[in-house]
Amino acid sequence: MVSAMLNGAESLCLTRGIVQYSYGFSGSDLYGKNLSKLGLVSCCNLTNFPRIRSKKMNTLVPKCSLSTPRPASQPRFIQHKKEAFWFYRFLSIVYDHVINPGHWTEDMREDALEPAELNSRKLTVVDVGGGTGFTTLGIVKKVDAKNVTILDQSPHQLAKAREKEELKDCKIIEGDAEDLPFPTDYADRYISAGSIEYWPDPQRGIKEAYRVLKLGGKACLIGPVYPTFWLSRFFADVWMLFPKEEEYIDWFQKAGFKDVQLKRIGPKWYRGVRRHGLIMGCSVTGVKRASGDSPLQLGPKTEDVEKPVHPLVFLYRFILGALAGTYYVLLPIYMWLKDQIVPKGQPI
Repeated sequence: MVSAMLNGAESLCLTRGIVQYSYGFSGSDLYGKNLSKLGLVSCCNLTNFPRIRSKKMNTLVPKCSLSTPRPASQPRFIQHKKEAFWFYRFLSIVYDHVINPGHWTEDMREDALEPAELNSRKLTVVDVGGGTGFTTLGIVKKVDAKNVTILDQSPHQLAKAREKEELKDCKIIEGDAEDLPFPTDYADRYISAGSIEYWPDPQRGIKEAYRVLKLGGKACLIGPVYPTFWLSRFFADVWMLFPKEEEYIDWFQKAGFKDVQLKRIGPKWYRGVRRHGLIMGCSVTGVKRASGDSPLQLGPKTEDVEKPVHPLVFLYRFILGALAGTYYVLLPIYMWLKDQIVPKGQPI
């Protein structure tokens, strides 16, 4: 019964080739091996999909409506900075050992960072929402650590980053992704992995990415993708922000970026399944087209983290958010078991 609930009704077709916006799936496993690139196409409601042609293949891309963002007064659990602070106060203890193995493996990291073009050790890089420094470890393989700044709002996560020998020369600071403490036209590369899901206003965070980059600099944002299966959607909406792929593209383009690309990533043992959403499901890149601030004009920030929250409301949201988080911690284990049981070549 559990398997039937998690499988859902959607069937998927996998077609090899190059897809516009680099909409391909690049899988990974615990052994550092990659799947070949796959375009993922849903086989349901195809009459509503526009056809997009490329030089190497034809594919169908779903024409989805953008998900409605929640008002700042009703954020998902860890999309509220104060609640996220307490969430990571405890999760930071086991983050690298419990969360990353199921959702963000080393080979996924290397694959997701490839579009960022970290092609010089002298690049100035900001790692926004760098947390425990797991993504930064991939960055300093290509860039001198002294040129890398790790920023996060959680002192507990950053304490874990400071313990890593490879990151001892990085600058590590506390800060807000939606109000970066860097001057305009500062960095050659902006990297943010596993952070956007906590931003109350993702468009503002991407606007800030544009501002701090130099002319021709590149932003690389790695984050979750929205599930289509009903139970996973429920827990995703309770827990944190899971954007749709077209929302990423829209946010980047509105901020002023050009050459916007989206590359699908995911664990190998999921076999391309995306109906449950992925905490690390895509790598989105864009190039800064002009010096200065983003052309996008936004009003003042609306989130008020200093406003007192009723203790019972906080407790209710904390428990519900913790349950949702537990669902997504167990989900990759469930998918791994299915990968071991279901014969290769068959859908799971």
